[in-house]
Amino acid sequence: MAGALRKTMVYLGLAEEDDRYDGYDDYDGYDDDQPAPQHRDRDDHAAEVTPIRRTPAAHVVRDAEVGAIARITTIHPRTYNEAKNIGESFRAGTPVIMNLSDMDEAGAKRLVDFAAGLIFGLHGSIDRVTAKVFLLSPAHVEVMAEESGPAPARGLFNQS
Repeated sequence: MAGALRKTMVYLGLAEEDDRYDGYDDYDGYDDDQPAPQHRDRDDHAAEVTPIRRTPAAHVVRDAEVGAIARITTIHPRTYNEAKNIGESFRAGTPVIMNLSDMDEAGAKRLVDFAAGLIFGLHGSIDRVTAKVFLLSPAHVEVMAEESGPAPARGLFNQS
């Protein structure tokens, strides 16, 4: 096998032709005066099989601790690079007020898209407070609106 690979490398110009290694192509790893070991039946040395315990995914996912809200994080991002701060706070179960008034339209739209993906992935909700201020609420937090209309459905935020 090594001889064929070497010949291919020489043909492609990746290696120089060298006859020093030609004698190794026929090497089988055993002395000529000792016979090669014979393969034994598989039953002679059967290993015990250790069963793999798989934890169902439901046990791995942690539920957020439900209790009184001790804090709300307010973030005034100036660039999209500050999305990490929003995501870390929201992932920790803290409601986040995202004030995008200091951002340009393109960056603000990207952050709203990021926030929509974040709340979708973590089963939260997003509510528009003003034109450029949004409230991201974790799944265990319910936001009560004073409006007389029906409560908006929890889900992705439509920017249009």
